[in-house]
Amino acid sequence: FSDNFFSIGTYDCEDVFNGDAVVDECGVCGGDGLSCAESTVDIYYDSDADIHGFQFNIEGASVVGAYGGAAAAAGFTVSNSSSLVLGFSFTGSYIPAGSGVLTTLTVIGDEPCLSELVLSGTFGSTLEGFIEDCTTIVYGDPSVPGCTDESACNYNADATEDNGSCSYAEENYDCDGNCTADV
Repeated sequence: FSDNFFSIGTYDCEDVFNGDAVVDECGVCGGDGLSCAESTVDIYYDSDADIHGFQFNIEGASVVGAYGGAAAAAGFTVSNSSSLVLGFSFTGSYIPAGSGVLTTLTVIGDEPCLSELVLSGTFGSTLEGFIEDCTTIVYGDPSVPGCTDESACNYNADATEDNGSCSYAEENYDCDGNCTADV
């Protein structure tokens, strides 16, 4: 037998003989200790209507708490589990239409991303909102770019946002190119 046949050593947490991977304070083999660190993230809203209640799931992190923002200012009760946040008022108050910080979450883990959004309006009506950039709740008609000047040749009555595309008739002509000057 060779001298190395009965080598003495240990296996690390990744089952590597004489490896150096260890379990961090979060219980993660080879981890950096950050997966259990708490951080805060603001959840934003931009709504054309008053918000009477909200609910959303959280992916990518575990929720430890929810506080502050427009929800707290409106007197909402905001409850959470590790993956769900629910906000509503027992008194009938609401978050006025507008934009800002809806609430602030304390989370453990990676960057959170909202999903499964439910928004409630007046008398429990459903507001069909959507999530933008993982942490912003948006409700309202999407903007329609186009020409909003009624005197332009390419006026778009459906446009809600002027995009600078308006075109006008040349002097003494209408939009169809017909001469309008008296001869």
